[in-house]
Amino acid sequence: MLFNLRSVDLNLLPVFEAAYEERSLSRAAERLALTQPAVSHALSRLRTVFRDELFVRRSRGVEPTPTADRIYSKLRGALASVRDAVVETRGFDPTTSERGFFVSIPHPLGPIMAVRLREHLARVAPRVRVAFSTRSRPVDQDRGLRDGRIDAAIDWLSPTGDHLNAGTLFEDGFVIMARRGHPALRYRTLAQVVRNTEFVTLRPRIAGEHPILAIREARQLGLRIALEVSEFVEVGMVAAASDLLAPVLTSMERLARRTLDLRPVPAIAAFAPVPVKLIWNRARDRDPGHAFLRTELAAAVKVAVKAG
Repeated sequence: MLFNLRSVDLNLLPVFEAAYEERSLSRAAERLALTQPAVSHALSRLRTVFRDELFVRRSRGVEPTPTADRIYSKLRGALASVRDAVVETRGFDPTTSERGFFVSIPHPLGPIMAVRLREHLARVAPRVRVAFSTRSRPVDQDRGLRDGRIDAAIDWLSPTGDHLNAGTLFEDGFVIMARRGHPALRYRTLAQVVRNTEFVTLRPRIAGEHPILAIREARQLGLRIALEVSEFVEVGMVAAASDLLAPVLTSMERLARRTLDLRPVPAIAAFAPVPVKLIWNRARDRDPGHAFLRTELAAAVKVAVKAG
């Protein structure tokens, strides 16, 4: 049986949001420019709707119930989307906007890209907020882009579905590296590498034939995989502390040399280039705030890759 949304006063939801985030009815009232009795009355009505206490009084405010936690996890994104939709109709001024964005960057330079973007936004859009996920193996990234939880992604995997757009930011690649002094650095043939070494790699994100040519080429070499890890930074760290060889993105080769003392294995030739793309929902194409985000992300990526 479908729930009748018309029976709920949607004006009550920002009150719930404020009470949850402030953990205090008085601070929630101040934030919303309401009286505390008005906030209490709104929450009383919401308790009837959700059939839960929602908040438990404590000596220094209120504490949300598990039901309130679940409601907030879903409500926060929905209210943010509504606010963004209203803002979009009024235009976008980066110098005054308080808009928030969420960006997924599975690329191992993701944290550096995020830092560079934050540094630049502090100068040109000081009140714009950007949150990031930099996990190497993101969960439900395409779904998040589709439903609006993720505003943009920087990834080497092509998007799936007609609802997503993508543009190439730069071409990356892979180089096989080993710790300084490793015997593989003296090997002259691929056969020696295959026969005498083992590898640490990133755990695959997708099953079956990989869409990236460079990864298909590497798999065809018959390299022996001894260990799979969850984050790209772990690949280099393991190689630096063992006799395992590691695939390292060419954009990170200089960083791997400087920080981990890794060196390229000359017996393995270069692989095909790996295009790294900026991906977004095409429904945001005409959103000036999103266009601003895409421009700034592309600039931050260029700075991070050049310095990497």
